[in-house]
Amino acid sequence: MKSIMVVGTTSHAGKSLITTAICRILSRRGWRVAPFKGQNMALNAYVTPSGGEIGYAQAVQAWAAGVSPLVEMNPILLKPQGNMTSQVILKGRPIGKVSATDYYEQYFDIGWRTIEESLKHLGTEFDVLVCEGAGSPAEINLKHRDLTNMRVAKYLDAPTLLVVDIDRGGAFAHVVGTLELLEPEERALIQGVVINKFRGIRSILEPGIKWLEERTGIPVIGVIPYLEEVFPAEDSLDLLERKYQKTHAELNIAVIRLPRIANFTDFDPLESEPTISVKYLSPKQDLGHPDALIIPGTKTTIADLSVLHKSGMAEAIQNYAASGGTILGICGGFQMLGQIVADPEGIEGQAGRYQGLNLLPIKTVITGQKIARQRQVSSNYPQMGLPVNGFEIHQGRSRIEQPTDKPTCQPLFDDVNLGLVDNCQSVWGTYLHGIFDNGPWRRAWINRLRQQRGLKSLPTGVANYREQREQILDSLATEIESHLNLTPFIS
Repeated sequence: MKSIMVVGTTSHAGKSLITTAICRILSRRGWRVAPFKGQNMALNAYVTPSGGEIGYAQAVQAWAAGVSPLVEMNPILLKPQGNMTSQVILKGRPIGKVSATDYYEQYFDIGWRTIEESLKHLGTEFDVLVCEGAGSPAEINLKHRDLTNMRVAKYLDAPTLLVVDIDRGGAFAHVVGTLELLEPEERALIQGVVINKFRGIRSILEPGIKWLEERTGIPVIGVIPYLEEVFPAEDSLDLLERKYQKTHAELNIAVIRLPRIANFTDFDPLESEPTISVKYLSPKQDLGHPDALIIPGTKTTIADLSVLHKSGMAEAIQNYAASGGTILGICGGFQMLGQIVADPEGIEGQAGRYQGLNLLPIKTVITGQKIARQRQVSSNYPQMGLPVNGFEIHQGRSRIEQPTDKPTCQPLFDDVNLGLVDNCQSVWGTYLHGIFDNGPWRRAWINRLRQQRGLKSLPTGVANYREQREQILDSLATEIESHLNLTPFIS
């Protein structure tokens, strides 16, 4: 089985981006390719057709490879819950919650066995594995229990790329330092260096490249320019670096950057709309009066709901709703819009009943059983009969409590349990992730906002976001392929 490993000198060096591009490059060359990341820590997740959770980045890499996402592509997913604890997802299924100090003692052996099983399974189905590491492979205090980086590379005997971010400075020191901290058998696997996020004139960089190659004996096989189109973001730190430069946007949509925000990839299709500016707001910031407000998913609904109350954002949201503002809650955000969120078993922490934002007539009970599944439904609003595809990931059941003779809300889809919209079509809530991926539904929802502003409606007969994503993946692969020599790794 052929394989390539991609590791980085630091977090955010560009491993995911390079891995994604290589998957598409090799797929276009006729290989049957699978991405792989043994262990990922992220709150952006995707539900595979089998109903298992994996990191969203691995789903994008699978799409780049032209294959369906499988749980074996990301056999261990850690979803942080706060207080140095994480939910452990093993081959797509939650198996427990553990503290950082206890994780490796409890899960290292079973984790490595699961990684081995997944690699063997993928090896029978695919020609090439493109494996991504995590963080740095040279964290000396963690190397003995690192499940993701050089342990995988050694197991596969995989030629390995070392990616470094030159934009932040210190790139040569990062490369040399990383190599110095690897064991000889690990260092021998590093067969190429990729300098990423380069802004400048290549000729000025050449003396440094020559020195690095002479110093390490490892060729620099790529200098990748700084690319504005970077995705998928894996954690909320990426949101702090996003720039809002749409000078011709006609609508402003605010997204609350909850402390444990999850699946903010839901909003990539909105950001792709040229007439819309998406801005992420801390609960401590002034809400203002955007054209729409989104309360996103979260790993811990109750803790983040408490933050909204304590910061004053909850009151600001309620006042915004009272003034006629449009609000959309997704997953945990949908639960927050209700009257009560109850956690009788203390699944999220302390057992109890917690006051919601009281904007939708639902009561939610947090339960131990997680729902994770893909869905295909038909819309009732903002336009009847639009097909909508997405997926659910939540631990909680919501019950509608409103008078049957004078209901204040209506089902958003043909499945009443998936979402509600109030009679004024101002407050919307759904359990469905990926809702904006559906182009006609997204445009119909945007057109309601445009009508409120007296703007002309946009065409609704548009393709779903997956087609735009395909174009982005092709452009990404073409750009990176022109700067990256993969011949030493695979021909």
